[in-house]
Formats: sequence, C-alpha cells, structure tokens
Amino acid sequence: MILYNVTVNTDSSVHDEWLEWMTTIHIPEVLATGLFIENKIFRILSEEIEDGYTYSIQYFLKSLNDLDKYQKEFAPEMQRKHSEKYKDKFVAFRTVMELVE
Repeated sequence: MILYNVTVNTDSSVHDEWLEWMTTIHIPEVLATGLFIENKIFRILSEEIEDGYTYSIQYFLKSLNDLDKYQKEFAPEMQRKHSEKYKDKFVAFRTVMELVE
C-alpha cells in the first residue's frame, strides 16, 4: 500500500473556507479519479505556527503505478486550482510512503 501525503499550512484568514473547500470539493475530486482506496485528513497539533493551521491530507493507493498515473494525468490541474484559489495563503509539500508489514 502506498500513502501519498500532502502537508498543508493554511493562513488563518482562509482556514475555515479552505477546510470546507477541501472536504467538499477538492478531496472528492481527487477520489473521483478512481485511483485511491481511501483518504484521511488530520490537523497537526504539534506544529507551533503563529498564524495558521497545518494539516496532513492522506491518500491511500494500491500501487506506485496508480500514483504515477494520478501525478501525470490529474495532479497538475488539481494543484493549479488550489494554488489559484488560495494564492499566497498556504504552503504545501508532498511525501510518498510505502507500508512495510
């Protein structure tokens, strides 16, 4: 199993709107690609941020091939929409992990 983790810090001024948009529009669009098994969203509590909130948005996939397909066919447009909507109000980075049993 592959975990595609997107860590996002949002500015307090857009936090509530961003969280609503993520949970009702963006994440459902990502899942609608049919490439993901499930997702979870966590607010990171250990971060000391003066003005903002940090989240871990976790997307689970069966294989690296599914992730590759997502990154080539869907991610650029979805990331563009997010960047345009919340320009200068967030910072994000992505991490890929593999479950070790």
